[in-house]
Amino acid sequence: MKAVSNNSKTKKWVYDFSEGNKEMKNLLGGKGANLAEMASLKLPVPNGFIITTETCAYYSENKKWPSDLEKQIQLHLTKLEKEMGKKLGDPKDPLLVSVRSGAASSMPGMMDTILNLGLNDKTVVTLANKTKNERFAYDSYRRFIQMFGDVVLEVPHKHFEEILTKAKLNKKVKFDTDLTSNDLQKIIVEYKAIVKKHTKKEFPQDPKDQLYEAINAVFKSWNNDRAIVYRQLNNIKGLLGTAVNIQAMVFGNKGDNSGTGVCFSRNPSTGENKLYGELLFNAQGEDVVAGIRTPLPITDLQKRMPKVYNEFVAIYKKLEKHYKDMLDMEFTIEDGKLYMLQVRVGKRTAKAAVQIAVDMVSEKLISKEEALLRIEPNSLNQLLHKTIDPKARVKAKVIVRGLPASPGAVYGTIVFDAKEAVDAAEEGKKVILVRTETSPEDIKGMHSAQGILTARGGMTSHAAVVARGMGKCCVAGCSDILVDEYDKKMIIKGKTYTDKDTITLDGATGEVFEGRLDVVDPELSGAFKTIMTWADGIRRLKVRTNADTPKDAEVAVKFGAEGIGLCRTEHMFFEGDRIKAVREMILSSNLEGRQKALAKLLPMQRGDFIGLFKAMGNKPVTIRLLDPPLHEFLPKEDTDIVELSREMKIPVAELKRKIDDLFEFNPMLGHRGCRLGITFPEITEMQTRAIIEAAIEVNKKGQKVIPEIMIPLVGKTKELTLQKEVVFKTIEKVLKEKKAKLDFLFGTMIEIPRAALTADEIAKEAEFFSFGTNDLTQMTLGLSRDDAGKFLPQYVDLDIYNRDPFVTIDQEGVGMIMKIAIEKGRKVKPKLKMGICGEHGGDPESVKFCHRIGLDYVSCSPFRVPIARLAAAQAVIEKKK
Repeated sequence: MKAVSNNSKTKKWVYDFSEGNKEMKNLLGGKGANLAEMASLKLPVPNGFIITTETCAYYSENKKWPSDLEKQIQLHLTKLEKEMGKKLGDPKDPLLVSVRSGAASSMPGMMDTILNLGLNDKTVVTLANKTKNERFAYDSYRRFIQMFGDVVLEVPHKHFEEILTKAKLNKKVKFDTDLTSNDLQKIIVEYKAIVKKHTKKEFPQDPKDQLYEAINAVFKSWNNDRAIVYRQLNNIKGLLGTAVNIQAMVFGNKGDNSGTGVCFSRNPSTGENKLYGELLFNAQGEDVVAGIRTPLPITDLQKRMPKVYNEFVAIYKKLEKHYKDMLDMEFTIEDGKLYMLQVRVGKRTAKAAVQIAVDMVSEKLISKEEALLRIEPNSLNQLLHKTIDPKARVKAKVIVRGLPASPGAVYGTIVFDAKEAVDAAEEGKKVILVRTETSPEDIKGMHSAQGILTARGGMTSHAAVVARGMGKCCVAGCSDILVDEYDKKMIIKGKTYTDKDTITLDGATGEVFEGRLDVVDPELSGAFKTIMTWADGIRRLKVRTNADTPKDAEVAVKFGAEGIGLCRTEHMFFEGDRIKAVREMILSSNLEGRQKALAKLLPMQRGDFIGLFKAMGNKPVTIRLLDPPLHEFLPKEDTDIVELSREMKIPVAELKRKIDDLFEFNPMLGHRGCRLGITFPEITEMQTRAIIEAAIEVNKKGQKVIPEIMIPLVGKTKELTLQKEVVFKTIEKVLKEKKAKLDFLFGTMIEIPRAALTADEIAKEAEFFSFGTNDLTQMTLGLSRDDAGKFLPQYVDLDIYNRDPFVTIDQEGVGMIMKIAIEKGRKVKPKLKMGICGEHGGDPESVKFCHRIGLDYVSCSPFRVPIARLAAAQAVIEKKK
């Protein structure tokens, strides 16, 4: 695109590497800023320049270049030509460049790299003559046409691959490196014909046109579907756009003394302090990450080029000390000379992040506080990945082994297409995405699948890097697999597997098993335990769990829960004979009948609470009395109604009439919560008795249980006082019967806005508040959690809500309501204990908000307890900063 006249003010749109540094990533993108940083450290970086992210933002808004951009590009290009002693498009000695995208945040969904830009029918001949390497020159031109044709001209990649594959089959060779110069020249002719067929134009020969079109392609990639999906999945917001990096080419495909590689300064899967990487000899940069050939371990460089290897080791150690972090580096070797093409803070699994953070503290590179801030709380989910049950592994059949690219153990039905993975996940199915190799187009399917299996690619392939970032199990580089994505089958050692088969992946070992294997939960130990200990030493917020069974409670305690913040007693009513007793209570037409049914439930409830109290030891346990509307316990299908009619000896017509009587148009706002306890106080009485009797029994055996009884859905103080009267009278009666003494707490959930606004009155009757943020969010925002999913993603995209308010607390609205309640409640009782028990209790941003507004604790699901503990510590550190 040529410059178009406009009113933009004179602005610096282009920077040389010498003008930037790593702190400028918002302007120069992460890639450009780090290239500039390496240049400032006098490392061997090919010269180049960067078009800023602001330019991309301008282009996105105006659909044209700033008027002075072309002039600035030409000035920096001229400077680069002088530095390199070559000119772009010069038929006598052409300068070739690469063009790469690079936003402030690494985004796999953006434009693929274009290498060898500047080659055309004339300059390729010059390159062959000057290098005395005809095969190298035509291989470079072939690659350029393929990259430019795919990325810029939007000719489907598969057409180029089909031509290349056919050429290798005709020559009966396996790799493109086995093709001769003549073979490559024939391929080039076919490539250009494909371009003309799809674009109706000849392949561009003017290097300036090539450069401008490539720059536009980078700008456009900022808003392509892949990039948008990646930003949505990773909640990346507020970036201007992508920078464009234009850099003099160095060549790894000149022969066996050239090559290219990708390395991490430490193992990105485990965190082990050991150089971890791969390379290919006689290859260009994209060959390694694209998985076209299975790469070699970095140790092969030490064997073949010890001098280059030692130089690289010295460079990576210098960089790691400079950045004080684990790094991801790309390099090229041209005729035995090493060049650094990229450095960035490396993506890693949670296991690696934790190990690296702990190791770097011991190495005195960073402080404990910095180590805690380095770990993304939600990533700890990866450390809670399941592993294959050792008992199941004994008889398991390993059908193939690949590279252990990302940890975890998962099973699922095979799918061969990313869209199929998305569709299957939406139907609640567990699937494994199987591909020859993944590409950015597969991101959505990778996110939806349980795990990823690829036939090609190494530990730094697209599949491996993206899976680790997502916390997905991945086995890569299974060279024994032949994947036929069109006919939806894979063949392993002569056996065919289709999309009707189930397999199990072990991302820690690289093993693939036939069928479904049982998996087991992980344990908190090693570096993970160390990080949690550091977090516990810093955080102020207590972390409890939402648990309804002893098993859940035990898991939560194992992960560091300091109590139960929410026991949902209704979850205890659905098992076995209990549901029959509950239905008998609901369908009884008089008090006597309800009491008879509740008498059956009493010992069951008492046993439940005994189990919970024992599992939690002396830790606090908050028990919410019955909350959902009664109709939820009754059958809905005719066959189930007939069966219940037969069991309870109630005519079907009468049973249906009773069910119809309980029907509510909006049950969320209907006869539930404390309203049930007020209209049926015998329910409150039975549950209170069960709680107190259980506590007395457990305390007799040496525990010190102080149960916390919580009344749900209170909106007016009178509702709480009526329930309080029933609770206290029942407790007094039980203690008298059992001749016992017992401490207990009485409180309520703040989940109705009116309760928050009158919290000073409610506080007079309560000893604790627990914010039920699920319902509080629904009622404050006027959104149904069950229905809003149809449009909430679009609301988040449009930035109406920064994040899904049912995932992260809406701080300006719901958060303000919470602040009012805290202020009013503590005005009456300065030491009033307050916590949160909604699903938000395990969301890092919400946890930090709870710290800032002065809550005493958060409560979340058992497997999110470590996440909340780390987030609570980060809240303290961030507040200090």
